[in-house]
Amino acid sequence: MRIEIWSDVVCPWCYIGKRRLEAALSGFEHADDVEVVYRSFELDPSAPHHGTEKTLPSIARKYGRSVYEMRPMMEGVMATAVEEGLDLKLFDTVHTNTIDAHRLLHLALEAGGPTLQRRLKEALLAAYFTRAEDVGDHAVLRRVAVEAGLDPARVDTVLSGDEYAADVAADIAQARAYGATGVPFFVVDQRYGISGAQPVEAFTQVLERAWADTHPAIEVLAGGPDAAVCGPDGCAV
Repeated sequence: MRIEIWSDVVCPWCYIGKRRLEAALSGFEHADDVEVVYRSFELDPSAPHHGTEKTLPSIARKYGRSVYEMRPMMEGVMATAVEEGLDLKLFDTVHTNTIDAHRLLHLALEAGGPTLQRRLKEALLAAYFTRAEDVGDHAVLRRVAVEAGLDPARVDTVLSGDEYAADVAADIAQARAYGATGVPFFVVDQRYGISGAQPVEAFTQVLERAWADTHPAIEVLAGGPDAAVCGPDGCAV
């Protein structure tokens, strides 16, 4: 089973949704057979590449509201995150561009597969939300990527050019084709879509349904414990 997740590294609900999916997978019998791959989605492609403005006033301006109106909403998100074991520093984060972070996530997927990509994804989310670091800053990106296990030379090459930009654009185009207008957006086996950071139970239901669809159980219509069969211990005669 493959789960593709469209998300952005500056999206708090993406972090919360990540934790909820992980909780669902921890109780899923076939979790070892599930591959999780992250896809790119930019919430604000026009954001500055080295942010200085705090996120709160930026979001308030975007939605035409005051900082005082938006603050309780962000506090609500932070409270929800605590329930998932996350301490988000939403009032300290900066409004920044994420294209380069996404390009590094594509590098991680190509260089080390889904495992390395997931490690980098978690590291980027933690850097932005729990340490309020600017994930648009190349120095921050380089440090986080290298600590996650990426080759320093390849990281430098990617950050100095536009490698994987086309892959980021392709991910975003695919999200639009699926009808996704926001993130997180989860797609299971290219058949089932889950929009938003749904409760753990919702993820569990989709996992079980998707697995059942691709691994149908056989319904035994006749037979029983006394049926005449041969087994590992021989045949009853």
